[in-house]
Amino acid sequence: MKGQHAEGRRPVVLGISGSERAGGNTDLALAHAGALVELRDAEFRTVALRDHRISPCSPCGDCNYRADPCALPDAMPQIVEEMKRADGIIYATPVHGFGLAHLMQIFIERAGVGFLRFERPLANKVGGIIVTGRRYSEASVHNQLVDNLLLNRMILVGSGFPALLRSTSREPALTDTEGLEAVERMVHRMLDMILLLRRHEDVTGEAVLPLDDRNERVVRERTH
Repeated sequence: MKGQHAEGRRPVVLGISGSERAGGNTDLALAHAGALVELRDAEFRTVALRDHRISPCSPCGDCNYRADPCALPDAMPQIVEEMKRADGIIYATPVHGFGLAHLMQIFIERAGVGFLRFERPLANKVGGIIVTGRRYSEASVHNQLVDNLLLNRMILVGSGFPALLRSTSREPALTDTEGLEAVERMVHRMLDMILLLRRHEDVTGEAVLPLDDRNERVVRERTH
């Protein structure tokens, strides 16, 4: 299956970096994943959250009641459109203070509450996660992002060990051999799944996993 896809329909994988540090281990790991994607004749795009103005959620309090995306003026609409255009999305983030780096935390909050909850536009896209850290809490951060992918009805492929990369060096360097192997398996499994989903849709004309409850709030309102 590797390297095979419908002509004129190159798979697109979007990497989202939640690191404040340009050129750090998170960026290096995402670049490594991107190189693997391109070796499969797919397209890799990157969004570095640090390069965009993303407002934290405001105290307006109407998130559970309004029917339209958030109106706060920042870069979120453009980033969400990039996510919609991708076939697969890789979240890459470092561990900060034993938890999710604040850029990624603000991003997933604003994206989920402000934009993605209305129609679940990421449903059936293939998701991947890369977490970089020094020694602790990588698994906890990974689990939080897994929950976010599942919330958005994305497809998380099994690829052996999670792509957790550790380094205690002061200088950025990808020295975790097992972590890099996990990244490689994850990338190939993501692309294999993207191609499988496309092949099914090309043959049948239907999505593999059709959804009839894009907005669970609307479903709840209809049933009460």
